[in-house]
Amino acid sequence: MLGNFSYCNPTRLYFGEDALNNLSVELGKYGDNILLVYGKNSIKKIGLYEQVISILKSCGKNIFELPNVMPNPTVEKLYEGCKIAKDNNIDLILSVGGGSCCDYSKALSVSAWCEEDPWEKYYIRMEDVDNKIIPVGCILTMVGTGSEMNGGAVITNHKAKLKIGHVFGDNVFPKFSIMNPKWTYSLPKYQMIAGIYDTLNHITEQYFSNNDDCTSDYIMEGLMKSLIHSSKIAINEPENYEARSNIMWTSTWALNTLVSKGKSTDWMVHMIGQSIGAYTDATHGMTLSAISIPYYRYICNYGLEKFKRFAINVWDINPNEKSDEDIAMEGLLAMENWMKQLGLVMNITELGVTEDMIQDIANSTFILDGGYKKLASEDIVKILKESM
Repeated sequence: MLGNFSYCNPTRLYFGEDALNNLSVELGKYGDNILLVYGKNSIKKIGLYEQVISILKSCGKNIFELPNVMPNPTVEKLYEGCKIAKDNNIDLILSVGGGSCCDYSKALSVSAWCEEDPWEKYYIRMEDVDNKIIPVGCILTMVGTGSEMNGGAVITNHKAKLKIGHVFGDNVFPKFSIMNPKWTYSLPKYQMIAGIYDTLNHITEQYFSNNDDCTSDYIMEGLMKSLIHSSKIAINEPENYEARSNIMWTSTWALNTLVSKGKSTDWMVHMIGQSIGAYTDATHGMTLSAISIPYYRYICNYGLEKFKRFAINVWDINPNEKSDEDIAMEGLLAMENWMKQLGLVMNITELGVTEDMIQDIANSTFILDGGYKKLASEDIVKILKESM
């Protein structure tokens, strides 16, 4: 393990079919004014909305609602929420939905009492929070983002053509998250597999960095093998509880900050994917799947030792009488075949990217240096072209 680090995760998780029974206990820790944040109609279709409202009423809470949070929450929606939260002196933001709702709720929690433009403060200047934070609770209905147990909050600004994530500290983590795998059953296949791939990519973004003997890498290999195994079951049996529960739990551990310890981490697939999302508003997990294989093939030789290990330990590639490069490429081919088996989007053209967008997407991509190769803009252009 390299480097010095501290680890704290303050989020309390309730997991399983009876997880919602714990909501009333958590509500007792906060004031009376609750802001219920959710998307469109999915939580109403599965009956979760009525259950949550009933519990809130039984606890004597004043309920304020903020519906229609979109899959890629916008800065305009953030401003709308700020006014509601501030005007009603909200004591707890309760997010009910997928990762976008949870991301949005955390952004709102730090923005409502911000005395300046939160977009400028948190997403352009990337400053820390120095104002009142409204606590957040999460009731999760979709897996993939890991937002239920971290400080990440991604917001899109269509006018600026930017989609930016700010990873806040543990003071912004949800105070509690409630997770019942059965709530994920109603997701369309497209959303399910996008979440599965988002989970895998969270792991690979952290895995493909450093070459020391790191405990985090062993944990990640186990998480990836579990996810791959369960995903193959879930695409054929969407209501297989064991598979869906394993996927949900893996998604949480993929991005709750544990496996990043001792790692420099990469995150360039996310940076390119988020830039694509700013131009197309495409589903987040699909922007990652479309770019991943071209990106990993591009950087493979810079981190050959780890890509070889990935092939052997995750994809069970037989290393006998093969070069390290051949082993690594076999692993990426196995990953690509699994992605195609799930039905993931494998090119950015399908997401709406056109040739004339490529340079602008590359120019607006944040370049990080934690991976095996620090990209230049021209590298990103090449990867994007290979992804079309």
